[in-house]
Formats: sequence, C-alpha cells, structure tokens
Amino acid sequence: MIPLKDRNPSYGIPFVNYAIIAANAVVFFHELSLGHGLDSFFMKYGLVPSRYFEMVTQHSHFITRYVPFVTSMFVHGGWLHIIGNMWFLYIFGDNVEDRLGHWRYLAFYFISGLAAAFLQVYLSAGSSVPTIGASGAISGVLGAYLLMFPRAKIVTLLPIFFFFDIIDISALLFIGFWFMIQFVSGMESLGVDASGGIAWWAHVGGFISGLLMAPLFKRKRLST
Repeated sequence: MIPLKDRNPSYGIPFVNYAIIAANAVVFFHELSLGHGLDSFFMKYGLVPSRYFEMVTQHSHFITRYVPFVTSMFVHGGWLHIIGNMWFLYIFGDNVEDRLGHWRYLAFYFISGLAAAFLQVYLSAGSSVPTIGASGAISGVLGAYLLMFPRAKIVTLLPIFFFFDIIDISALLFIGFWFMIQFVSGMESLGVDASGGIAWWAHVGGFISGLLMAPLFKRKRLST
C-alpha cells in the first residue's frame, strides 16, 4: 500500500517538518558527491551497533559514542530510501506538528528517533552494519498520527494482482497494517545474521515511543 495523501488538513505551516525534509535532502545530495567515499561516510555517521558497545566497554568519549544516534537519522542509502521516508513524513508530519506545536514536534521527532535507534542497537548488538535513515523517527510520527487522527482518511494506491486501485483507508487500518508488517518482520529477523536490510526494530521502537509520548507532548488547550 502506498499513501498518496491524507484527507486531514492542517491549520498552520509545518515549518519544522519542511526543515527536517530539507535537511535530509541536503545530506543526501552531499552523499551523491562522495563517490568512493560513501561507504566511509556511512560508517562514520551511521549507527554501528557493535562499535557502540565496543566504545561503551572502552569508556570512549560521550560525544563520540552518541553523536551517530542523531547523525544516522539524516543519512540514507539511496533514492528509494530517502523518497519513501520523506514522502511518509510529508504526508503525516504536518498534522502531528499542527497538533503538538513547532518546538514540541521537533523534540518529539528526535526523541522518537533516539528511542528507535536504542532498540535497534540493543537487539542487533553484534551487527557491524551501519543503521541509517529517518524511518525510526518517522515511525514515531506515525504512532502519534494514529493516536490523534485514527479516523482520518488516507488516499492509498493499492496493488491488486496486476492492477492498481486508489481507495480511501482509515488511518487506523493503514497505519495498523503497516505496524503489523514491521512487528512480524522484526520477530522473523531475531537471531538472523543479516548483512543489511531494513531495521525493523527501529520502526517498532519509534512507533511505540510515538504512541506513548504523543499525549505528553500535545499542547494544552486553554478553556474559556
């Protein structure tokens, strides 16, 4: 299922959401200029689980140990990776920012990304493959969207065998089905020595953190 848009207008300009998308685009275009240096860029700014635990045992500098948790959110592995992530963020992020407020949304986004990264690192401690991408933080946005707008309609491109149809699906059904795929895939990946692929548990961790944090970050409305 591919979301095309949502029928859920926001009432302000999502400055923070646009800024996050722009920052990811700038980093990606920088990646395109690196040529053979791209792999070393991934290793430096991506989050490598085994290296993190090595630095913990070696009592490495705090900044060196934890900076990749943030920088990895802005690094992507290809056109499909960044377009898919930014498209989801564009569709769902504006309404969440509208409901939380600009600065709360910014904090919410990064905390969701950190929670996603910690869960992925914990469950793949021996992996030397860098975890990259904004999908963990975006999963948190999806969790908040589901909690806040469960009945919002998502205009969805649905493949049916060799044909495609465009239908309206409730956010509850669309995001719920998306999360089920992430969770089941994550369970199947446990104990598998994979050399790469999708960080399923980052999606699960980000989504759950978004569900839990959304009520805490929601702006209080003054009564009159």
